[in-house]
This record gives sequence, structure tokens and C-alpha cells, in this order.
Amino acid sequence: MARLIVLLFMVFSAAFLNAQVDEIPAYKPVDKELHEEITKMDSLFFDAYNNCNMKVQAEILSEDLEFFHDRGGLSTSKEAILKALKDNICNKVTRTLIKGSIEVYPIPNYGAVQMGYHKFFNKQEPNGKQMASKFVTIWKKENNKWQITRVISLH
Repeated sequence: MARLIVLLFMVFSAAFLNAQVDEIPAYKPVDKELHEEITKMDSLFFDAYNNCNMKVQAEILSEDLEFFHDRGGLSTSKEAILKALKDNICNKVTRTLIKGSIEVYPIPNYGAVQMGYHKFFNKQEPNGKQMASKFVTIWKKENNKWQITRVISLH
């Protein structure tokens, strides 16, 4: 009887565990054109980021910007964020996208959410280890123009 109880427990446990562990499906763009558009916008923004083009960065960042950083907290001032980029990033840090990591999902009547992985290289720490980190960006399309309204940066 004890063996039967143990056997039944193992069978039910295995079934329960299998039900809890679903594999993450491979990403496939819901809207291929939107994926290409957001990937292009990401490239434009980070080309400006890597080359200290403050004008382009300012154009792409919304006035209604919220930047959530898992180490630095929340920043809501576009002006302060641009100043921090100019003072701390320009000619010091470059960003590299992890190829194939971008996922884009439409947000009806707003824009899109982008998720992916990237690495940063700090020229002041040439031997520093580059770690892939996750990011989430909310893009708003208004008057046929894309802008970043929310960013979540995770390390």
C-alpha cells in the first residue's frame, strides 16, 4: 500500500511539474513591417548615442519620457536625461545590439513595445567585462513620427 501511495505521488508530481514548465515559444514577429520599422528606429537612436549626436537623440526621446533603470531608479526629465547622456556617455560608452534579440509587439492606438538584449562598452574601462543586458522600450507613433516614451533598462 505504501508503495502504491509513493508511486501515485510520483506520477501526480511529474504531471504537475510538466504542466508548470511550458517552453517559451520562438519569437516570430506579429507584424514584420512594424518589426523592421522599430529595428530601424533603434538603430537610428543608438547610432546617435554612439556618435554623440545629441540633436537626433533629443528628436527621438519624447517630452513625456520615463526611464526606469534597475540601478539608477526612475528619471522623468528629458532635459536631465539628455544632460546625463552628454556628460556620461558621449565619447565614453558605446552600445552594441545583440543580433537577433529584438522582439517587437504592436500596441494598438499607441505604437509598439520593443524588447531585446544589448551590451555596452566603456572606453574608460577597456578591460571591463561586457555583459548582455535586457531592455524594454515603448515607442509612440504620432503624426507619422516615432518617439521613445518609456525605457526599462536591466542589467
